[in-house]
Amino acid sequence: MSVCRARSLSLFGIDALPVEVEVDVSSGLPGFSIVGLPDAAVQEARERVRVAISNSGYKFPTKKVIVNLAPANLRKEGPAFDLPIALGILAASGALPAGGLEGAGVVGELSLDGGLRGVRGALSMAEGARREGLPRLLVPERDAPEAAAIGGVEVYGMRTLREAVEFLGDSARVCPAEPAVEDGRPVEAGEDFADVAGQRYAKRALEVAAAGAHNVVMSGPPGSGKTMLARRMPGILPPLTMEERIEVTKVHSASGEGNGTLVTRRPFRAPHHTVSTSGLAGGGSNPRPGEVSLAHHGVLFLDELPEFSRTALEALRQPLEDGQVTISRVAATLTYPARVTLLCSMNPCPCGYAGDRRKVCRCTAGQIERYQGRISGPLLDRMDLFVDVPRLTRQELREERQAEESRLVRERVSGARGIQDMRQGTSNSALSGRRLREVCALRGDAETLFSRAVDRMGLSGRGHDRVLRVARTVADLSGEEEIAAEHVAEALNYRRSHLVGR
Repeated sequence: MSVCRARSLSLFGIDALPVEVEVDVSSGLPGFSIVGLPDAAVQEARERVRVAISNSGYKFPTKKVIVNLAPANLRKEGPAFDLPIALGILAASGALPAGGLEGAGVVGELSLDGGLRGVRGALSMAEGARREGLPRLLVPERDAPEAAAIGGVEVYGMRTLREAVEFLGDSARVCPAEPAVEDGRPVEAGEDFADVAGQRYAKRALEVAAAGAHNVVMSGPPGSGKTMLARRMPGILPPLTMEERIEVTKVHSASGEGNGTLVTRRPFRAPHHTVSTSGLAGGGSNPRPGEVSLAHHGVLFLDELPEFSRTALEALRQPLEDGQVTISRVAATLTYPARVTLLCSMNPCPCGYAGDRRKVCRCTAGQIERYQGRISGPLLDRMDLFVDVPRLTRQELREERQAEESRLVRERVSGARGIQDMRQGTSNSALSGRRLREVCALRGDAETLFSRAVDRMGLSGRGHDRVLRVARTVADLSGEEEIAAEHVAEALNYRRSHLVGR
């Protein structure tokens, strides 16, 4: 029979959908066609496959070769179909036993010499193969450790087209790949909280934010230590769970940033303020995850917040509320995960010295209002903590005691996260609806204080809930089951700021 079928997968967002590669080799004028809604990269596979087959020591059939990628209504993108197309052609022409491709999923890009290059989304491909009931998956050797982490499917790393043919033909033995993980360090060398002198209030705020995955805005003059504090926040975050590692690795692999191992450190993304809307939130003509998705289960740091495009910042409103990014196109709708801790820093005014104790601000009230007005009210309403970071005097720096190490802070944060996982299975920042009312119930003095503060501060419904979540986190850090008045007072204090309207 001249028709042969190979099983493959196509990346769709961060998920992999099954694709059947049908190859027909028949008599007629020699030619090579690919149908089934392929993009330009798939069409170019004709030349790569033809040369790779020849350079691997096999004969490309001098017949009419038609390749169909089914289903035809799904657009096929990328070079991952090179290997299944080549194997299908070799099977249809008799160079590979007819049953060699049974029960195997195949993905991989071919180089002209017959070698295999890595592909995007190997982890998602393995997950898709397991979902489709395929017992084994052939991937490029570089991607095998990453794909093997999914479990439930045997992953085999291939170096060349010839090795894949010999393996499927039972003339070569290849051992299943073993999963490999990144040798991650929770705190980077030289990035410890102990390096930051003073700023105990800001450090406490970041500890609360890390414990409950809350969003933070730090405001202060130049040189007060905002960026230094922000870059040390990953060091106080708890390690990723295995489920979180899988989710984070899927996003990074789908974006092309994977390195063949599981990600073990929580992401820290710090895009420049010139980043585009699609670069920040995701999308583009060929949709890819944006910075907010690449920071999934980690920290997205926006330095100099008012300098970012307003359009780009507004695109974060939905991800901050829903924990995911939805990208709608005519052909399909993609969803990328985006459960992040948003950490922002900014100067309080154009000159940077509004409210500073040592340097006089040169800005007018109108200039300050216009500068801070670049950040919309709805976006600020999605922030949990507003932290003023003043410059310290030389005397304050000299009198400051030895600062606490990140390791000690991380232990408290991990303890609070553990309490939240046992109580509700998620971080406090994700609480909503009835569950929020149950977990964050207030009684006695705490309820009285909160009711008075809501009226006095004019909190919105969203702001009301965010104060409750922060108060719950403060109580968790203290190891208390009930939210006390002092926990509410600390949470309310984080809603005060020198920002206009705060």
